[in-house]
Amino acid sequence: MDISQLRHFLAVADEGDYSRAANAEHVSRATIQASVAQLEAERGETLVEPDGTGVALTEAGLAFRAEARGRVASAPPPPPKAGGKAKASKGKGRAPTVKGEPLPYKKRQGR
Repeated sequence: MDISQLRHFLAVADEGDYSRAANAEHVSRATIQASVAQLEAERGETLVEPDGTGVALTEAGLAFRAEARGRVASAPPPPPKAGGKAKASKGKGRAPTVKGEPLPYKKRQGR
């Protein structure tokens, strides 16, 4: 069981809908559904089931939610994402053409 899978399951449990859980976790809906499906496969029981407006937790899902909250709370925080500025290429390249302007290195614009 991965911590991210547990976070995704808890988001579904809190929101009651895959799409809202995906928005809350900043991932795609398919990622959320795959994480929940992997958890269900590992545990061998259904944790969520669809209802009329979204999803609802089953009895096993309700029992597992407390365990998942404990594991997520005791897990170390995720490492910060590496980032920085992208470097500009230092090649000569071509200048962008502007409509109505003559092409670079041409004496006269063709018709």
